[in-house]
Amino acid sequence: MSLSLYFLRHGETIYSRMGGYCGELDPDLTDNGKQMAEAFAAVYKSMAWQAIYVSPMKRTIATVKPLCDAIGMEMQLRDGLKEIRYGAWEGKSNEEVKEQYSEDYVRWLTEPAWNPPTGGETAVQISSRASLVIAEIEENYTDGNVLVVSHKATIRIILCSLLGIDLGRYRDRINALAGSVCIVKFGTHGPLLEVLGDRIYMGEDLRNLPGT
Repeated sequence: MSLSLYFLRHGETIYSRMGGYCGELDPDLTDNGKQMAEAFAAVYKSMAWQAIYVSPMKRTIATVKPLCDAIGMEMQLRDGLKEIRYGAWEGKSNEEVKEQYSEDYVRWLTEPAWNPPTGGETAVQISSRASLVIAEIEENYTDGNVLVVSHKATIRIILCSLLGIDLGRYRDRINALAGSVCIVKFGTHGPLLEVLGDRIYMGEDLRNLPGT
C-alpha cells in the first residue's frame, strides 16, 4: 500500500459565496455549507481513515465534524493548516483592496510567493508552516488514507509545493472550490496528483451554486 492524502476545503461560507478576503476571520458555514459537510460524511464515512488533520477554524471544524461523529475519530487540529492571513485586507472586497492598497495589491498579484497582502502572509510563509504538518503525516503514516481539512489558498499552496509548481503561480495553476476534494498519492516517484477539485459527492444542486 501507499499513503494517500485527501485535501478537503471547507464548505460554503458567506465569503466564499459573495467574495471578499477571509483568512483570520472565522465565519460559520452557511446552510449550504452545512449540507456540503453532511454530504461529505455520507459518502466518505465508508472509507478507512488513518487520521484526520484539521485547521482549527470554525468553518473547517464544522465541515469535518459530521464525518468524525459518524466514524468515531477525533480530529487533530494544526495551526499550520490555517488560511492565509490577509492582514489589513480582512473582510474587504476586491474593489476596496484595489482602491485602498493599490501598490501592495499589484505586487501581490504579480508575485504572491514573496509579496504579502498588507500586513499578511506570503505563499512562502504558508508553505513553510503547512509543510511541517505534511511532514508529520508522512512520518506517522506510511500507507492508508489521511484527510487534511483546510482552506482555499492553503490547499493550493500545499499542492504546488508537493507537485513542484512555482508557489507564485498558485492562483493560476490550481483551483479549490468550496467543499472540493483533491487527492495526492505518495508512491515510488513521490507525490502524484490523482484527483483535483472533485465535488461529485455533494450532488448537482450544491455543485452548481455560485461562489469561489
